[in-house]
Amino acid sequence: MSIVVVGSVALDSIETPSGRADEVLGGSAAYFAVAASYFAPVNLVAVVGEDFPEEAKATLVSPTINLDGLEVYPGRTFRWTGRYYENHNMRDTLDLQMNVVADFAPQLPEPYRQTPFVFLGNIDPGLQSRVLDQLAQPRLVGCDTISHWIENERSALEAVLKRVDVLIINEEEAQMISGDHNVVRAAHRILTMGPKMLLVKRGEYGVLLFSPQSVFAVPAYPLEEVRDPTGAGDSFAGGFLGYLAESNDVSEAGLRKAIVYGSVVASFTVEDFSLRRLQSLTRGDIEQRYREFVSLTTF
Repeated sequence: MSIVVVGSVALDSIETPSGRADEVLGGSAAYFAVAASYFAPVNLVAVVGEDFPEEAKATLVSPTINLDGLEVYPGRTFRWTGRYYENHNMRDTLDLQMNVVADFAPQLPEPYRQTPFVFLGNIDPGLQSRVLDQLAQPRLVGCDTISHWIENERSALEAVLKRVDVLIINEEEAQMISGDHNVVRAAHRILTMGPKMLLVKRGEYGVLLFSPQSVFAVPAYPLEEVRDPTGAGDSFAGGFLGYLAESNDVSEAGLRKAIVYGSVVASFTVEDFSLRRLQSLTRGDIEQRYREFVSLTTF
């Protein structure tokens, strides 16, 4: 089954202890789409400016990624500049230029509106609601957000949470939404706000899945070097929803397996800057690391 992703496509400039990359492809929709495309067809909805490089667009061209929903607006493409430290959980945003994203009004092409699996990237929650209004009856809706929307668009975000099945956020965002610094209590509070499931990303410590009935913990895959953590969370979401769309299994067991696949895909993303490592993957690479991951957690 296919997936719709609505989010950002950006040009990132990134500095980490491992090096630097300037004006490279980034954005939540880009990372998600490439990650999910190893499992299922993806329909991408985003906006770029007239200056968006052809070589960046070529990265997204794939038999399993439909770009009919990638619009070109007059103006410049969304840009983000950031610096990471030795502790990759810490980063500084040095520059943020919204550019054409400030006027983004997502319009789903008619064929996209029947798509059963949907991921709402971390765009304005008002736009997320607008996307949901254009969909027929999706089987599963996943959603991400960021601290900016939690602080500045609280009521709009709460309206979205009532309409989604899976919320995928990090630990700090869970604390901000819930007002509780204990992740377990925070999760229980968020689940009363609408989502049927909550995934809490914890960086090098892995992922926690909360549902009203259970908690499931998955560690991060151990790596010798993390070159660029940008896009790891969106890649995780892509692997997670990609596997669910491929298997069409949204049972508790299916969700747990999808989390492992999401963690596997994210572990590849951080091995190089931008989408370079994701681009060079094969499904065989993913399956091999999945087996390694399972062996690490079986006892």
